[in-house]
Parts: sequence; structure tokens; C-alpha cells
Amino acid sequence: MPSDTDVLYQLDLGEAPQQLQEWAQENIRENPDTRCLLIEDFKDMIYARGDCTLHRTDDAFLLRFLRGRNWSLEAAYKLLVNYYEFKEDNPEFFENVNLFKLLGIGCDNILTVPPYREQTGRRILLYRIGNWDPEKYSVTELFQATLAVLELAILEPRAQILGGVAMFDMSDLTLNQAYYMTPSIAHKVFQIMVTSFPMKIHAVHVLFQPWIFDIIFGMFKPLITGSMSNKLFFHGDDMESLHKHIDPKHLPQRYGGRHPDYDYSPWIEGFKIDEKIKKQMRLNGYIIDEDEYDKQARERKLSQSSSTSN
Repeated sequence: MPSDTDVLYQLDLGEAPQQLQEWAQENIRENPDTRCLLIEDFKDMIYARGDCTLHRTDDAFLLRFLRGRNWSLEAAYKLLVNYYEFKEDNPEFFENVNLFKLLGIGCDNILTVPPYREQTGRRILLYRIGNWDPEKYSVTELFQATLAVLELAILEPRAQILGGVAMFDMSDLTLNQAYYMTPSIAHKVFQIMVTSFPMKIHAVHVLFQPWIFDIIFGMFKPLITGSMSNKLFFHGDDMESLHKHIDPKHLPQRYGGRHPDYDYSPWIEGFKIDEKIKKQMRLNGYIIDEDEYDKQARERKLSQSSSTSN
């Protein structure tokens, strides 16, 4: 099995390593001897209460909610209901979303997932908000991309058990970008990160925040509970502060690490040929239009060639 320091554009869909299974028993109360029984109890609870209509009831799908709430049936059920209520309240984030059409958001380095993990085995979700052009990508498209990335990430058993790390690079943030951050948008971000998605957020690291960020963060403050505040870290331009949490060998060079900014398109190329991943994403309602991806790839190459020649 690849080590966590390897650069690998591939989701690990296999069983969690033995060491991680042991960690899960100690830290999230996962017992392999009772796992199947608890999943059946969870299904019985869902059918008996009937608070939401599920598009999937397979074990693999329900398992992520149980892991997301440390195998507490009540807490997992509340998370599941919140997940579906969020979908119902925000259909524009989920309906008719072409997965490959969101490619540009990754290639423009607005939202990326490095092809390596940090030292504990968690993946890093990296936002570089200053790269976002609101005239090119709408707020809705940013949410669509975020949720698609999370749906892909949660396919990994390791992510279900360990959760992930979020990094927000706020350098070059402008007033124009901050204008779009309304209290409603802040609430939706909070829902995704805390109450309505089975991916556990282990830590949130904020970097290079300018004075404008204080205005944005003011909208989040009323939403942040004690447990969430303990996971939130503000580093500014102090990379040594960041390195206390993430080893530099698991970070990009721009944050005092060892890695370059890897191209994002190999992730998409990998998803394009992985039938298991495409099947899972279709089950979640995503459109897999490979012609759209090929079209975007050609346009991007032409644009890069034009920029080089100029």
C-alpha cells in the first residue's frame, strides 16, 4: 500500500489498513463484530421514523454517517436528516450538476485537493479564495464544486474514519469577493462543515488573512460552538505556526513545505477511467459527461498555448 507521503492521484477505496481499524475501535467506537448489526439497526430507525426519503440505503452509504458520528445511532440519524434537508433546501447545488464541468475551479487553483495526505493520513482541502473570479464562477458553482469534492472524498474509508483538514488561503482577498459572503452563505458553509455532511472536519487553518477577512469572519462567529472553535486556527503569515499542526513535508512550498503546486487535471483523468467512482457519483445524482471534460481540456490547452506564444 502507498505511504502517506506518496504523490498519488488516486482514491483509496479499499478496506482501511489494520492500524487504522484499530485506531477506529479506540477513537470512534467502531467494532467490526457488531458493525453489520448496527447498520441494520440504523436502517430500522430510518424506516420507522420516516423523516426523510433516501435515494440510497446500501450499507456503504449509511456507513459513512455512522462513522461520521462515532457510531451513535441517534447522532448519525440526525446527521442523515440534516444531509437530506440541506439537499432539499439547496437543490441548485445538486440538481443537473455536471461533474466534469466543474473542472476549471480546480485547474484555476480556487479549490484543490493535493495528491498526498498530511502526517496523520488525512487529506487536505485547500481553498485559495484570492484566485476566485466571481464573474467566471458563481457562488453556486463554488458550492457545487465543494460538495462534489466532499462526495468524492467520503468514498475513502480512511476519510470516513479520520475526517479531513481544510485550509483557507485568504491572500489577495478583495472587497469584491467579500461582497458575496452574506450571512446566508456563511450559514450554508457552516452546515456543510459541521451539521449536514458526513465528512468530519478535523481542523480548519486560515492563512494570510487581510483586514477584509475580519468582516467575513464576523458572520461566522455566532455559528461557531465551543467544539468547533477548538478546531479553528488562524496563522496569518506565520508558517511555523502552521507547521505545528501539519508537517512541512506534507505541504506545498508556498506554505513552507516541500511540494510544488501539482496540476489538478490528473485527478479528473483518474476519475474519468474509474468505473467504481463514476458509478458512486451517478448514484448520488451527478452527471458524468466525458464529452464536456474533453471539450474543456481542449479549450484549456488552446488557452495555455496562446498564453505561451504571447
